[in-house]
Amino acid sequence: MKRVNNMYVIDDDKIYHFLLKNLFKQNNIDVNPLFFSNGQDAIESIKQNKDTGNLPDLILLDVNMPIMDGWQFLEEYSKLAGSLAKISTIYMISSSNDEQDLNKAKKFSTIVKEYFLKPICKEDLEKIFIPDPV
Repeated sequence: MKRVNNMYVIDDDKIYHFLLKNLFKQNNIDVNPLFFSNGQDAIESIKQNKDTGNLPDLILLDVNMPIMDGWQFLEEYSKLAGSLAKISTIYMISSSNDEQDLNKAKKFSTIVKEYFLKPICKEDLEKIFIPDPV
């Protein structure tokens, strides 16, 4: 399993937060995620921690959220990336299977590792948390 010290889950759906925690527990994934209900709060946290070692190793990002959606988050994160002590691995997890969203995620291929559809399943978690063979 990949070592994940700090993890952000950016999604406004509180039920998803609850289900994700249970999915981690059921699959023996030992992480303690910080949950944000919009991209703005997560960006502020990243800015506050940009010079510390407390940046997330992993970010699970939704597309549709109030205040700052996933795309706006990626735009802001891209601007900050050069000044961060650590670059996070970002996975988009969304209920949107719209072709435009899937193609838009590809435009951020330098920072978005993969796009998963909700509901996230055990196989998706394995792709995220089990390292690729060398």
